[in-house]
Amino acid sequence: MMGGYSSMMGSTWLFWALLIVGIVLLVILAARFFYGGMNRGGTGRGEGPGTDGPATGASAARRILDERYARGELSTEEYRERLEVLGDDT
Repeated sequence: MMGGYSSMMGSTWLFWALLIVGIVLLVILAARFFYGGMNRGGTGRGEGPGTDGPATGASAARRILDERYARGELSTEEYRERLEVLGDDT
């Protein structure tokens, strides 16, 4: 009779452990859903700081070009030439 009680005790611990793991996973999924995910070094669904939205095509190229010019990687002449190539020399 003691063996049946021991078996039930093991099942109870397993149930509670799985319940706690399930609750933790639900909290994590809810947080990711409501906060849009996290951005870690370009991974994840969230956009990084300083972005105005998803950049596509020429706007992404223009943003990268602007960043490189701001960091001093391009001279003013190189910057203007590349803007002309992009067709965005405003």
